[in-house]
Amino acid sequence: MDRRRIGLFGSTGSIGTSTLDVLARHPERFSVEVLVAHSRVEPLIEQIKRFRPTVVGLVDERQRAALDERLASLPHAHRPEVVTGQAAVDDLAGLECLDIVVAAVVGTAGLGSTWNALAAGKRVLLANKESLVAAGELMLDVARRAGATLLPVDSEHNAIFQCLPADQAALVGRAGIVEERREIDRLVLTASGGPFRERPLADFAAITPEQACAHPNWSMGRKISVDSATMMNKGLEVIEAARLFGVAADRIEVLVHPESVIHSMVRFVDGSVIAELGEPDMRTPIAHALAWPERIESGVAPLDFGALAGLHFEAPDPARFPALGLAFDALDAGASMPLVLNAANEVAVARFLEGRIGFMAIPAAIEAAMTAFAAAGPVANIEAVLEVDRAVRDWTADWCGSPLARQER
Repeated sequence: MDRRRIGLFGSTGSIGTSTLDVLARHPERFSVEVLVAHSRVEPLIEQIKRFRPTVVGLVDERQRAALDERLASLPHAHRPEVVTGQAAVDDLAGLECLDIVVAAVVGTAGLGSTWNALAAGKRVLLANKESLVAAGELMLDVARRAGATLLPVDSEHNAIFQCLPADQAALVGRAGIVEERREIDRLVLTASGGPFRERPLADFAAITPEQACAHPNWSMGRKISVDSATMMNKGLEVIEAARLFGVAADRIEVLVHPESVIHSMVRFVDGSVIAELGEPDMRTPIAHALAWPERIESGVAPLDFGALAGLHFEAPDPARFPALGLAFDALDAGASMPLVLNAANEVAVARFLEGRIGFMAIPAAIEAAMTAFAAAGPVANIEAVLEVDRAVRDWTADWCGSPLARQER
């Protein structure tokens, strides 16, 4: 069996480390050729020692000297080529030597590498939902033209992918044009509800970044953990699901499911519901996408039904999670509004994590940005996406420093 050559973008993050855990279990199937990190040198060095990539990318050029110093301690034959800077690192995704690109960079920082991988016709394992939110139709169009394979790694979208009929799943994977299937009634995305599902609303103003990052079920990075706490993560997933599976907003439902055992479902018109279940561990969808249409061992323990105390579901509270409603509004508005939503959210979450705005200022900032950019039209190319993204970020940063933001504390 020829080994498939992997490029992992975002290798030191939670998805990246989970991916490497799965890859290490199957050295006969996969070889790691490219590792890309933002700035964390020490974990990157440990990954280099273990997986011996040919090329390493480091986005933060200021860390180049520290990386070179650590690489000097390795045997010469084990030292990879080093590339630094965002544009040069993004170019690595199109390397001819790669068969599979894992897009695990958080936020629109992953847009360039994801685009390059799709344009080069790679199999792309998409954990970077922001790429489809910000530039969905452009991404899907370039994937179709290049013959790329696009497989969702987010647990919810991967679950839906597994629940679809085989012919439609194949079309989604190959970024084909998915015709509306009359036998499918709706897609049901499940959400844990995050750490504040039962917290009194009166206490939300006092929520700290540490509390928001303490997810009850999943091990995730800080930005995604905050998105889970606001349920913006689910809102972005709603937009991504509409892009991936070709369904309208009124055919996507969100249910809070605190146990995180059912990862998502497809409801059919005959009353049947097909669900994907498992332990809340990202290695399962990663392994599924790496080997699709085959199955490989992921390292995840089997689900013990006897140990389950029960499965619970409830509708999300719109007063508690206004960000979710804003995401549905953005999807309904179309044009550039999902891009505006995402850019404003990234800035607001960053300011919250820095302690500069309160928790409830996050959805307030997003709503204000959506109002300010209501007239923004469709984007015709990636350059236009980046231009709107920059404008929204600048506007939102100013808003977060205004008296309006302080009123939300």
